[in-house]
Amino acid sequence: MDESPGTTPASADGVRVLVVDDEPLVRSGLTAILSSAPDLDVVAAVGGGAALDALHRFRVDVLLLDLRMPDVDGLSVLAGLAQLPRRPAVAVLTTFHADEKVAAALAAGADGYLLKDTDPDQLVQHVRALARGARVLSPGVTATVVQGFLRSRGSVPAQEALRRLTPREHEVLLLLTEGAQNAEIAERLFVSLPTVKEHVGAVLTKLGVSNRVQAAVLAVRAGVVGGA
Repeated sequence: MDESPGTTPASADGVRVLVVDDEPLVRSGLTAILSSAPDLDVVAAVGGGAALDALHRFRVDVLLLDLRMPDVDGLSVLAGLAQLPRRPAVAVLTTFHADEKVAAALAAGADGYLLKDTDPDQLVQHVRALARGARVLSPGVTATVVQGFLRSRGSVPAQEALRRLTPREHEVLLLLTEGAQNAEIAERLFVSLPTVKEHVGAVLTKLGVSNRVQAAVLAVRAGVVGGA
């Protein structure tokens, strides 16, 4: 599918994916890979200029978004998600192992980043993980992203930020770096869902970040866990 939103019907239980990239060959390749999985439905594969229109026209669970496009910058598309009644999970796509825009995308709320040469089987798994609410971090650009993200924050060093956490909040952060969602955290820590939500909120506030993937990146930088 290419430049033709909605030509492939989505199953009731399928993960609905929008691919946004300026290169038709890349769009076709990603669509072919994702469509090979029975639980993934590519509802559209479009260039940057058609991205926001497609997002308004179709219910999208996962957005794969190219960062560097000549017609519409990927960061502009990311900013436009605030207009949607239901925001999809977003992984930004990059060709470069050292791409400073990835850090800006994470700061703007992206849920992860992937290199365009990601193994096809891994790509399918990453999209499924995004649909579950997990983070996806391509190891090839982790170091660059961490450094760029921290520069963009302009706040305290990672180790100092981590010292603000209580022991329980530290446990929650470790589970966030594994991609655990609130229900799983509650089960593993033997606490209630409202308690988990309070802890997650406290972690994000104390670390000065706006979402889970940013917290995970900070934890990697501080050496709490290894690079993803």
